[in-house]
Amino acid sequence: MNNLNAFKLILSFLFLCTFFSCKNEKNTTVQIPKNIKTETTSKAKAFKPNQSFKDYWYSGEAEITSFKLSQSRYGEIREGTAVLVYVTEPFLKDKQVKADQNNASNVSVLKLNATKNFVTGVYPYSIMQSTFYPIPNNQHAIKVSSSVQEWCGQQYVQLNNRNNFELKQHSYFETTGDKSYNIDKAILENELWAKLRINPKSLPVGDIKVIPSLEFTTLNHKPIKAYNVIAKLKENKYSLNFPDLNRNLSITFNKNFPFEIISWQETINNQVTKATKLKTIKSAYWNKKTNKDTTLRKKLQLK
Repeated sequence: MNNLNAFKLILSFLFLCTFFSCKNEKNTTVQIPKNIKTETTSKAKAFKPNQSFKDYWYSGEAEITSFKLSQSRYGEIREGTAVLVYVTEPFLKDKQVKADQNNASNVSVLKLNATKNFVTGVYPYSIMQSTFYPIPNNQHAIKVSSSVQEWCGQQYVQLNNRNNFELKQHSYFETTGDKSYNIDKAILENELWAKLRINPKSLPVGDIKVIPSLEFTTLNHKPIKAYNVIAKLKENKYSLNFPDLNRNLSITFNKNFPFEIISWQETINNQVTKATKLKTIKSAYWNKKTNKDTTLRKKLQLK
């Protein structure tokens, strides 16, 4: 081998060593140890409210929308009403409650209180779910709760987002009686209703894992855990198909800001529940406590 060929061989060897060395270094810098858990780690950039968002959501009023409800329960359709109340408020991340005082450490959340009222035979049902979702739109909800009241008894579930999802369940049913336990974090169906209002294009699509709404798991006595879901977003409709639960949910919304929800439909084992918008108002409802304020309920077409 002459000197020129030997020199070329040495250069080739050095190039290969450098290439593989750089490649390995790159791989080690992007890997995150499996034992590290952080809810702030996200590929999505934090949402920064524009002026339109601020004018609508930080006006000191809540958005209240009433819906005509056709609720499937015990194999029959029950007529009733549903209400979605969206409002922004300051939230304490550690205590996971609404902040009483302004503080730089407060988290701004979009809160959704979703209620349903209907009657089965002689006795009424009252359902309420509360979701506290951070405005940055790149984290899980900080807290979700759900309560179901009817003449047989009461059921209450609360999920707190800390190192894991911490769950507390209280129920008059033996199988779902008082329990406290943790589950792994995953997308929450409850938080998607708030995520949609911030930016529908940020909704997850494809084959994903989703924890069903706490209303669904309570009414149907299903384990609270992540299930396989096929999620689709087409123009102004978002749909979730839970094949293992034989359940489908679709939400129709206004494709223009502030992306109001127009209707939704849930199908479970071929039993269909529907909700169709009646009226939307903006109001600081917490100050509307006199008898004359009941005119607002008439405006919302609520009894």
